[in-house]
Amino acid sequence: MVIKPKIRGFICTNAHPVGCEAHVNEQISYVKAQTFTQDGPKNVLVIGSSTGYGLASRITAAFGHNAKTLGIFFEKPPTEKKTASAGWYNTAAFQKAADEAGVYAKNINGDAFSHEVKAQAIEAIKADMGKIDLVVYSLASPRRTDPDTGEVYSSTLKPIGQSVTTKNLNTSKRVIDEVSVEAANEAEIQGTIDVMGGADWELWMNALKDADVLADGVKTVAYTYIGKELTWPIYGKATIGKAKEDLDRAANAINQATAALNGQARVTSLNAVVTQASSAIPIMPLYISAMFKVMKADGTYEGCIEQIANLFIENIYGDSPRIDEQGRFRQNYKELEDSVQQRVTEIWNTVDTDTIDELTDYVGYHREFLKLFGFDVDGVDYDADVTPLAEINNLL
Repeated sequence: MVIKPKIRGFICTNAHPVGCEAHVNEQISYVKAQTFTQDGPKNVLVIGSSTGYGLASRITAAFGHNAKTLGIFFEKPPTEKKTASAGWYNTAAFQKAADEAGVYAKNINGDAFSHEVKAQAIEAIKADMGKIDLVVYSLASPRRTDPDTGEVYSSTLKPIGQSVTTKNLNTSKRVIDEVSVEAANEAEIQGTIDVMGGADWELWMNALKDADVLADGVKTVAYTYIGKELTWPIYGKATIGKAKEDLDRAANAINQATAALNGQARVTSLNAVVTQASSAIPIMPLYISAMFKVMKADGTYEGCIEQIANLFIENIYGDSPRIDEQGRFRQNYKELEDSVQQRVTEIWNTVDTDTIDELTDYVGYHREFLKLFGFDVDGVDYDADVTPLAEINNLL
């Protein structure tokens, strides 16, 4: 079939297998061109490995450090008439490249929040990986089912304390307008913490520790976005921000639980990038488009793969890691420079519908959005007839 993007609101409902493979191979080529320390991971578990920062982490571990990787994700497989989700194709492409390079890579496609998937992962680790020395937690989900009670928690994207009306780039209509979001109630705040906080990260680490599959000196990271004043009303100081604060609590708990193993758990603050999650958050398309304009002009912009490669080099396995007051790795220092934020704010305050292309890099933002789903990738013939079918090495 000939596959063209089907965009509805802030999501694309299909994906291109050849484009996804090309995009994954671009990231692999970038990692291969970098210089990594030999003191890196050997056996890596990536929870949320099929897109965005999780995928970039898996690529960096495998092709930067020649590490064995086990990837956990929840993606839709293809049929003869419908495409798979982008994460499925990303994983198939990663699997193909890893197999060709002779690098161990296995996958579990299932609900990472469940006890079943945790048990399956432990079984795979014991069978042929050796003890895990790096755990990357990079899940993004709107809902989570409690594995003990069966209760379903839901997250919300809302401010706390009072409603917020703010400038917004409406990507469906390609206009600058305003978006109003009502304040969250206590149940919505707690639900967001239950889904996006650190509870499941803790459950994973405790399950791995109890099964004795963690190596001495094990490291684990969970990813967060802090941002600055422009994004705080609906992000940093909102329901998502409360959930991210819970990651700090979980990191402390994991450090205590793995003390006998000399374990290290750190939350990592990363730059804003175009992901399936960030595109759904009000104000982020406009903020990221303005940020692109500024940071690309400075030559400091980093996408997912650049961020994660540098995270491994500078922080996780670096001699002088950047650590903030909360004990988080700081990989977001370039975005949060005062001069960058000042210029982004100036664009934010002045841009309107007529000046989107002049003042922001919305074209770049939209292209990065399409690339998430395998579209608008250089060198791909999008008029060619391709099969939507693709296989992965799935253990579950």
